Amino acid sequence: MSFKSFLKAEQEFYELKCRAAEYYRANRVPQTLEGLLNQLFEEKPGDVYGYMANYFSRLAHAPVISSIVGWEVYDSRGEVALQADVYCVVRNEEKLVCSAVITGADDDGVESRDAVADHQQASVATALEWIREQLSAMLCGFNPAHQTQLDKVLSDFVMARYLEEQDAHSRERKSEEEEKRSESAPEAMPPFPPSQSKDKKGGEKGKKQNSVDKLVPPPELPVPELPGAMVVAAVSLAAAKSAASLSAVPLYKHIITLRDQALSSVFMPVPLLTVLSCGKASAGKLNLLEELILLPTRTHSPTQIIRMGHELQREIKRIASTAAGKTGPAVLGISEGGALQLGIDRPEQALDLLMEACANLGLPVGKELRLAINCAAHMLMDYPKGKYEVMVGTLKSPDELVDMYVGLVSKYPAITALIDPFRKEDVEQWLKLSSLIGQSCCLITEAAVSPCPRWREAKPLPPGVTWVTLRFHSEMTLTDLLHAVSERRDGESILAVSSEEVGDDTLVDVAVGVGVTFIKLGGLSGGGRMNKYNRLQSIEQELQEQGILGMDLSLIHTETSILNSHAQSAYHCCLKKISKMRTLQERGKQNLLLM
Repeated sequence: MSFKSFLKAEQEFYELKCRAAEYYRANRVPQTLEGLLNQLFEEKPGDVYGYMANYFSRLAHAPVISSIVGWEVYDSRGEVALQADVYCVVRNEEKLVCSAVITGADDDGVESRDAVADHQQASVATALEWIREQLSAMLCGFNPAHQTQLDKVLSDFVMARYLEEQDAHSRERKSEEEEKRSESAPEAMPPFPPSQSKDKKGGEKGKKQNSVDKLVPPPELPVPELPGAMVVAAVSLAAAKSAASLSAVPLYKHIITLRDQALSSVFMPVPLLTVLSCGKASAGKLNLLEELILLPTRTHSPTQIIRMGHELQREIKRIASTAAGKTGPAVLGISEGGALQLGIDRPEQALDLLMEACANLGLPVGKELRLAINCAAHMLMDYPKGKYEVMVGTLKSPDELVDMYVGLVSKYPAITALIDPFRKEDVEQWLKLSSLIGQSCCLITEAAVSPCPRWREAKPLPPGVTWVTLRFHSEMTLTDLLHAVSERRDGESILAVSSEEVGDDTLVDVAVGVGVTFIKLGGLSGGGRMNKYNRLQSIEQELQEQGILGMDLSLIHTETSILNSHAQSAYHCCLKKISKMRTLQERGKQNLLLM
C-alpha cells in the first residue's frame, strides 16, 4: 500500500468515526450508557442482561401498526366470521400482536338461516377486500393506544362506503323509473271508486279491519346492514387488545383508562344467568318465556352467582326427573343459549318449578335474588291474526298480553324485570304496562334498540323503558360502545353476549372496562360460554388481590329503592303520555263527528 493510499484510508476512517460520534451524540447514547452502567453497578442485579434489556425497552419508540390482515374464520354455529390481525413494529421488528373475531348480523334482520349465511359470506368477503386494499395502508403508522383517533378513521371510512352505496341505490332507482316511463304507454284514467254502499255489514267489516290495523301496526322493516361494515368492530377491538398487550395490562384496565377513570376502584358487572328456556324452540306448548333469568343484587359476587346458578340448575333437573311421567315437565336438553330446556305448557308451570327449586335450596328469591323474564315477544306475533301466540293455539291481543303480564307479576312478586314484553311498535301497550307495574317491575328492551353508528339515526326507546340491553354489534367501534354506556348513566345498562360469539372471553373484559351494570352471558353450558364465566371469576379474583374491587355499600342497601325510583319516574312520565294520547284520541273522535 502506498503512502497516499494509507493517508486516504486514515482520512476516511476518521470521517467515519466523526459521523458515528455525531450520530451517538444526537441520540444521547453516551449519556444513556453512562446512566445504565451506574445503575447497574449500584443495584447489581442477578440477571445483568435482562436488567439492561428492560432498561432499553423503556427508551424504545412506541409501537405502531405496520399492517392489518383479515381472515375468514367460523363461529360457534359454523357460520363465517371475520378475524382481524394487528401487526406492529416493536423495537424495529414486525410482530403479530393481537387478533379479534366478529360475527355478523343477528337472525332478526333476515328471514332464514340460509339468508343469514349468504349475507354473512358476502359481508366477510367485502371486509377482507377493504382490509387488504385500503384499511391496512390507512392505519399503517398508527399507535394502537390512540383508540379514539383510530376509531374515527374507521367510522369515517365506513361512512364513506355507506354514502357510496346510497348513491348507487338512488341511481339504480332512477334508472329503473326512467325505463318504466319509457316502456309504459299512456294509459286511460282509472275509473272512479264506486260510491259508498249502504250495506251495513260491509261497513261493519271495514270498521273491524281498520280497528285491527290500528291495534297492530305493521313491523318496521329492518335496516339492511352495510356489507363489510363488520370490519369496524373487528379492527377496533383488535387494536384495543393490541394496545393492552403491548402495555402488559389486561384489556379491561386498558379500556378503563380510555374512559379517563382511575383504577382505584373497579366495579364488576353482575352476571344475568339464564336457568330455564321455555320459548318457541322448546318442545312444550309455551312460547312466551324465552328465558328465565336470575337477577341478583350486588351483594352477591360473580363467583357466588355462578355457584348459585349451578346448584339451581341441578335442583331443577332433580325435580323434573322426579316428576317426569306424572304431572311435571321433563328436561329435554340444552337451549342454544346454554340453559335447561323444558317441555312446559303454561307460564305458571315454569315459574312454580323455579320457585320450588329455590325454596329447596333456601335461596332468598324475591329479596336478594330476583327474576327477569325475556319474553322475546317480537318473535311471537301472528300478523294475519294481529295477536301474539303466547302458547301453541293460544293467541292474545296486545291489550290481553298486558293483563297477562300484570297477573304474572302480581302472582310472582319476585319478577322484577321484563325483557321485550312487546314489539317496539306497540307503543300504547308499553305505556299501559309501565303504568300498571312500573313501581315493582322494570321494562327492559333488547331487540327494540341498537346503538347506531354516526351514519345512522338512532331509534327512540319504547316508552316506559328504564333499562336497556346493549350489544357490541358488527357496526360499532369500541368508542361507540363507550359512548352508548355513558349515555345510560340515568338507568341501568346490560351488555348481552350473543350465543353465536366465538368462544374467546374478550367481551367480558369489554363489559368490565366500559362499566355496564350487568352482563348477560346465558346459561351454564358450552365451552365458549363457560370460558366467559371463568374469565369473569378470574377478573374478580385479580381485583380482590389488588385491593381495587369496587363495593358501593350505599348501592347494596338502597338498590331496591333505586329500582323503585326509576320505575316511579317512568310511571309519572307514562301517565303524562297516556293523558296526552287520550286527549288526542278525543279530539280525533270529535273531528270525525263533525265530518
